[in-house]
Amino acid sequence: MEKLKQRWGLTSNFQVLLIIIVFSINGSFAAWVAKPLTNLIGLDSETTNPWLFWPVRIVLIFLIYQFTLPLVGFLFGQYKFFSAFSKKTLSRIGFKRFFKEA
Repeated sequence: MEKLKQRWGLTSNFQVLLIIIVFSINGSFAAWVAKPLTNLIGLDSETTNPWLFWPVRIVLIFLIYQFTLPLVGFLFGQYKFFSAFSKKTLSRIGFKRFFKEA
């Protein structure tokens, strides 16, 4: 726990626990939301080639995850941490121009 606290700049073990819970809840939420979205765009695991279905589904899950992470973090009182985490991740994959420089 001490390594995580130091790496993430946290002050308590309770914060680490909250952050791990938020990561878990948000991952499940993103996968849950991605299922109807794949159906909405006409992709179904039964009828679509897996080489198309799974990459699209994984990209959807990733994007949903990144954009809902600050919201779920807010619900657990950790908005600042998760907002910075999402911005950092999205910046690394090419969305940097969408974030205002501080």
